[in-house]
Amino acid sequence: MHSEDDKKKLNHRLRRVVGQVEAVNRMIEEDAYCVDILMQLSAATGALGKVGQIVLENHLKTCVAEAMESGPSADRDQKLEELLTLFRKYASVID
Repeated sequence: MHSEDDKKKLNHRLRRVVGQVEAVNRMIEEDAYCVDILMQLSAATGALGKVGQIVLENHLKTCVAEAMESGPSADRDQKLEELLTLFRKYASVID
């Protein structure tokens, strides 16, 4: 459940990531210096990680909070299991 403002911000960030990935592709095609390519890859990875942080934060503030406040026990347990799975999977991606 993202607000229109949040969607715009996320789309803007994703467009920047796409631009960074396209830049990496051009750099490879042009035989750019490997360190410069790696720096650009790092920037793209960081930017994508930030998108993940924003989505996770929104999920915690909306879906998880709602389930914890008013959802049945089974919903709360399901949301907690989802979070644990996410944290295990993305622990190295999210700062």
